[in-house]
Amino acid sequence: MNEIPMNDVARELLKDVADIDGKPEGVAFNIREDSQCAGRNSTDNIQIVSKEDGSGIDIIVQPGTKNDKVFIPALVTCSGVHDLVYNDFYIGEDADVTIVAGCGVSTDGCDGSEHNGIHRFFLKPGSKVLYIEKHIGVGEGTGKRVINPETYIEQEAGSYMEMNTTQIKGVDSTKRKSAAKLGEGAKLVIKEKLMTHGDQYAETAFEVDMDGAGSSCTLSSRSVARDRSRQLFLSKINGNNQCAGHSECDAIIMDEGVVSAIPEITANDLEAELIHEAAIGKIAGDQIIKLRTLGLTEHEAEQHIIEGFLK
Repeated sequence: MNEIPMNDVARELLKDVADIDGKPEGVAFNIREDSQCAGRNSTDNIQIVSKEDGSGIDIIVQPGTKNDKVFIPALVTCSGVHDLVYNDFYIGEDADVTIVAGCGVSTDGCDGSEHNGIHRFFLKPGSKVLYIEKHIGVGEGTGKRVINPETYIEQEAGSYMEMNTTQIKGVDSTKRKSAAKLGEGAKLVIKEKLMTHGDQYAETAFEVDMDGAGSSCTLSSRSVARDRSRQLFLSKINGNNQCAGHSECDAIIMDEGVVSAIPEITANDLEAELIHEAAIGKIAGDQIIKLRTLGLTEHEAEQHIIEGFLK
């Protein structure tokens, strides 16, 4: 197992985005710090290999792997870093794996820092992936903290992928793009939790092609826009066979926050069943009143409601 010569900022970011304290033990991992590899380990079931052109890594999960984990966090610890990485995941037939990703960006000066991560997933028949991705921004610097993730997914017959993304702290600008193609009986679930504040901007764009008979997808976003922040939610579901798709955006606006939701569903097959929902509004006054009768201040009541909403 490789040593991880990290500074204190990197160690704190690693805890925040991947719940790792110190070196991971007995699991596969690749930790990226300021565009460099800070540590890597492969196992019998999960191999991590550098791309020949040095632009990223391939993560190869062997067929039949069960209840295993791999960690691939990316950390930016100072101002002036512009990171771009390409990671490809090859998930073997009937494998079952949890992938813990995430990115933390810290700025300590007036220059901004940016991480752009492009992840591609190739799921073989019967495989199962739980993908967990958390983004945060920290630091005393005035430079902008930018994270732009892109995810491309190809699922073969009977495969399942669940992607849980969270961003509730400190990221000044983010543009998330996710696209997927689903084969026969494949199922995709994407759950997004997002909070913006100050003058932050967040954009999410999902596009799913359900090509296989019996395929399904559920896309859901829960978000809170505070202060003068802005959010844009775009979802596009194409039902190209007998399939089921559901897109949902549920948002709370506060102060001068702005949220736009633009769902699009297209049924290209008589047996496609597609639904989209969007709800945007402020916190209900009766919720605040009820909590204040229990002894909470108005601010405490708002925080309690937001925490429950994003839980």
